[in-house]
Amino acid sequence: MVTRKKLVVRDEVEHGAQEEDGSGYAARLVTQGKHKFYTLTLPSDLLAKTCVVETRQGDPIEGFQRKLDEKRAQEIADYIDSGFGTIPCSIVLSAQPEADLEYLSRSQVLRFKRVPRAFLILDGQHRVYGFHKARTSLRVPVVIYNGLTRSEEARLFIDINTKQRPVPNELLLDIKRMADAETDVDAIQRDVYDLFHNENDSPLLGLMSPASRSRGKISRVTFKVALNSIWRTVAESDAETLYAVLRAYLSVWAAQFRKVGVPASIANSTMFRAVILLFPLAAERVSDRFGDDFTVDHFDEVLQPFFSRLKRSQFTNTAPGPVALFEEFKRAFQSGFSIGARKS
Repeated sequence: MVTRKKLVVRDEVEHGAQEEDGSGYAARLVTQGKHKFYTLTLPSDLLAKTCVVETRQGDPIEGFQRKLDEKRAQEIADYIDSGFGTIPCSIVLSAQPEADLEYLSRSQVLRFKRVPRAFLILDGQHRVYGFHKARTSLRVPVVIYNGLTRSEEARLFIDINTKQRPVPNELLLDIKRMADAETDVDAIQRDVYDLFHNENDSPLLGLMSPASRSRGKISRVTFKVALNSIWRTVAESDAETLYAVLRAYLSVWAAQFRKVGVPASIANSTMFRAVILLFPLAAERVSDRFGDDFTVDHFDEVLQPFFSRLKRSQFTNTAPGPVALFEEFKRAFQSGFSIGARKS
């Protein structure tokens, strides 16, 4: 059985030290509009014992287990126990009658009963469940509302969980390098994306949007998802080699989109993913005919018969989705192939 470690930190405030004898915790009263709340820090294991995710559930832990994602909570616990975990975002709570909350304004101390169901969690459910699962206890910023009605709690829950906007995945990918959080695959895919974004010979020049999603442009997330779908084919390549081969392949596609009068279609996320899914088949045919000489001319030679079998609408209709569109491309690509079509 693992013994829970205790980490005691004393928070100094202007009017006295944090009380650790059970009588209360130093807190500040804050007013925002019509609402008042208290800001303080509490031990994470205390939160796990006194918080519920909904008021009708009698057992806090059982309530967590029934309503929340076990895997996500375990990831938070592992992050905390790693020794490097830091979670500065406040847990937002609503004090329940069981807490018997009392604020001593002169000493700026907040008192409450340390009992199950003392607090309803308005924001931070998975973090609190993660605290319960962690072996390490740490101090956590907390915001506590008091005296809210059920409807006010519900409205606050909706506001908190709909007004906050997460950082776009495109931006997270863009800053992983600065955080030293990239895998080797992440790094190669980022470098290939940057080459397509920056190089003058890129067929996607001007069609990339590194930090955010933008209509008619290829984001980092779309690009990464597309590359992941063919990664077994290209995993042994470095970024420069992969760029050179994909550049040749995509240059032929870009020229064909221009030829049929829809040059921007290549940057549609569904179309782009379908085009990339076809790459291994096209590259294999180039390799069969020309060895590993993946030039624009060689890709053009194996793709032109395929393009001639496509209707113009197939260059613009993305409704089927990337996989279904790829299957259409695959049938058209393979239908006209024969040994007699090989170059001598």
